[in-house]
Amino acid sequence: MQHPYGDIPELTNLEIGRGIVRIPVEQDVPFTPRVRALVDTPEFQRLRDITQLGLVSRVYPGATHTRFEHALGVFHNALRYVWQLGRDDRFCEIVDRHTAEVLLASALLHDLGHWPYCHPIEDMKLPGLPPHETFAAEFLGPDSPLAVVLQRDWNIQPDEILDVLVARTDTPAMRLVRSILSGPIDIDKMDYLGRDSLHCGVPYGRHFDRNRLMTSLVTNAAGDGLAISTKGRTAAELMVFARYVMFSEVYWHHAVRSATSMFARAFFHLHGKLDLEAFFRKSETETIDELRLQAGDGPCRTLLEGVFGTQRELYKRVAEFSFYEAPDLFQRLARKPYGWLVQLSEVLAEEVSGLVGTPVLPTQLLVDAPPPHREVEFDVEIYSPKTDSYRLLRDASPVIDALARTQFDDYVKRVRLFAHPDLARSLAGNEGFTECLERALDRVDSTNSGDGV
Repeated sequence: MQHPYGDIPELTNLEIGRGIVRIPVEQDVPFTPRVRALVDTPEFQRLRDITQLGLVSRVYPGATHTRFEHALGVFHNALRYVWQLGRDDRFCEIVDRHTAEVLLASALLHDLGHWPYCHPIEDMKLPGLPPHETFAAEFLGPDSPLAVVLQRDWNIQPDEILDVLVARTDTPAMRLVRSILSGPIDIDKMDYLGRDSLHCGVPYGRHFDRNRLMTSLVTNAAGDGLAISTKGRTAAELMVFARYVMFSEVYWHHAVRSATSMFARAFFHLHGKLDLEAFFRKSETETIDELRLQAGDGPCRTLLEGVFGTQRELYKRVAEFSFYEAPDLFQRLARKPYGWLVQLSEVLAEEVSGLVGTPVLPTQLLVDAPPPHREVEFDVEIYSPKTDSYRLLRDASPVIDALARTQFDDYVKRVRLFAHPDLARSLAGNEGFTECLERALDRVDSTNSGDGV
């Protein structure tokens, strides 16, 4: 039986292994002339200069892989998803050939709007900063080389790509396509968990059966999202656990968060001096050079040199609070606006100055807390062919119920306070630090009690 999308050239090459480019680990990505045309544009080539994990490489030295490599991996996953879903009659009724090609191009271009160190900057939710998905529009202007290739070689309008990345229309077909790119079992997670695990040198993100999960893909009951058949249940459970451990041991590792907090604090103080539109178009090396230039000999210099200088000197963890071990302090600190956290650190520096008997600079203490937004819930339906029925996977699986709903953030993301190494040594074993923190919290809460911060 002929595959309904079998005349899409990239799917043909996927099956016969012709015209491919190889990426780790031994992935053969179809590289047709029109894919090459997209990849060769300046807008896509800039992804070579943006690492996937940014500051994680300060702790895991191998984590220097790029958004360029990741984008090719996500595109490869998109092809495999479309091939599998082409066997689902309901999917084929909803998604026509053109929409399938829009999905494939969007998968390749999904990180187009990323800038260096994008996620820590976005997490601060500073006024005037666009989400990276929206920033993609900057590279899809009507006369851009990328737009020309899309229209000439793919018969796709740039607005169709942007509609996938940031919803502008609302139809079952587009909701279904978006769920493939961004959802509980999306092609993005399917790539980054394994790829990040590989380059960090840890096993955690690779211990689930990707092939089994992909071959279990079906359309959900409403016809506007992905579901999995019962044969993919165990693979889905293992994917959830892989995601949990990668957050716990890599993305929210305490030293990674220290480097992230140092960078974020410096950017918070310096971003007003930057031409952000030009800044976000720079390579990682260029962004650090620009931040160092703007920092001069001011207090942000120590933060930036500690992360990016010739001698690494990360701030040390002096306190940590989890949702389950210290719920009161966790709830007072978690999901606060970044400006509020900066204000708290400045007040805390005043309190700690009295404790250690020497002046403490506001930038010598950093508060790192889970940001206001939460991770995507693993809320996916499981389809039983025997009974022709759907039920939520979390209702059938204790693993999903425990780790994949909103409390996922509470399990893996902790509140941490970091201090300059000299200050951390002064605070070591000093039982008065928690009292200083509580007084600082009371002061900040009192100051902000009437302004809605």
